[in-house]
Amino acid sequence: MSDVTPVDAGLFASLDPPRLLGSRCGECATVVFPTAQSCPRCSRAAMAPHALADRGTVWSWTVQGFCPKPPYVPPVDGFVPFPVGYVDLGEVIVEGHLLVDRALLEIGTPVRLALEPVRTADGDEVVTYAFTLDEEAA
Repeated sequence: MSDVTPVDAGLFASLDPPRLLGSRCGECATVVFPTAQSCPRCSRAAMAPHALADRGTVWSWTVQGFCPKPPYVPPVDGFVPFPVGYVDLGEVIVEGHLLVDRALLEIGTPVRLALEPVRTADGDEVVTYAFTLDEEAA
């Protein structure tokens, strides 16, 4: 896993196992993603790095029916609509690509964090995050 490059250096707390990096306020304990310099709840600059949970449940979802704007790079064979949603990780809700069959998606579906390989506009392969069905919790 050491040869994997994240799409953004500050996105992950770890790649193996994958964990997203958020921030937690030292004053009021508010957790945010992505990281922040100051707290959106109390406005204090007491934010510290905080690894987010790697499992959660679908809070809401839809299908992305149009090609997103850059920096998104569509696959070589063209854009195909895909599920996206909000995932409740307990401390925070995160938006992400859902690598789950649409027929299995509903509010409350258990999911886990996964790495998703993508290509940059320059053709480099990097990884971002997505969520897959959590088979252990389903």
